[in-house]
Amino acid sequence: MRTGLQGKTALITGASRGIGRAIATALAAEGANVVLSSRRQESLDEVAAELRAAHPDAGVLAKAAHVGDADQAAACVEAAVEEFGGIDVLVNNAGTNPYFGPMVDLDLARAEKTVQVNQFAIVQWTSLAWKRSMAERGGAIVNIASVGGMVTEHGIGYYNATKAAVIHLTRQFAVELAPVVRVNAIAPGLVKTQLARALWEPNEEAISKALPLGRLGEPEDIAHAAVFLAGDTASWMTGQTLVVDGGSIVRPAIA
Repeated sequence: MRTGLQGKTALITGASRGIGRAIATALAAEGANVVLSSRRQESLDEVAAELRAAHPDAGVLAKAAHVGDADQAAACVEAAVEEFGGIDVLVNNAGTNPYFGPMVDLDLARAEKTVQVNQFAIVQWTSLAWKRSMAERGGAIVNIASVGGMVTEHGIGYYNATKAAVIHLTRQFAVELAPVVRVNAIAPGLVKTQLARALWEPNEEAISKALPLGRLGEPEDIAHAAVFLAGDTASWMTGQTLVVDGGSIVRPAIA
């Protein structure tokens, strides 16, 4: 199946590691130009060098930007348009979780940071991409949510609340930007990333055995889903959240 992504331009936030890096790599492999964004330029430059070596036909631009900073976000979007003429795919991947514990003990500063990065940044980057490019040329937006936005969990309840908001933002933007832009989301289960290390590393074997598919997710599992949603193969799909979780939310309850 052809994705139709060759020659298109994709901007990925949080692209220096983990899921974002894997998505950028997968899109470059499909022949797309990729714009890599995260906080640290040196980390992006390393990824960009690897992508250029592995996929010489794909254009690569590394542009540092704090996902929650309006001016830096605007500068990144502008750089993408100047370099490649427009943006066809936006992947809102960047996320954070500065607090672990019961929500009754959550302080305002960490709550605001979580919302700024996980929730409002999606509004901000989507607005910028729409106004600067997508309103005229169309495109696809892929938001990275979480299965946590569909269930309750100890310790990361507020993080999950922002991911539930991502799922609703996906539906809302799908309506507001239709029919020009498709907007879908991915809800990963527990993936072996640096952000989630504290959740999986101490008990990887036990957690894996509890999943119907018997293993934790890898960043590439989410990247494959992102390529599908960004490409022509999902051309009649919008407002949806694709769960990629090894079966975690359908496993039987403990008797």
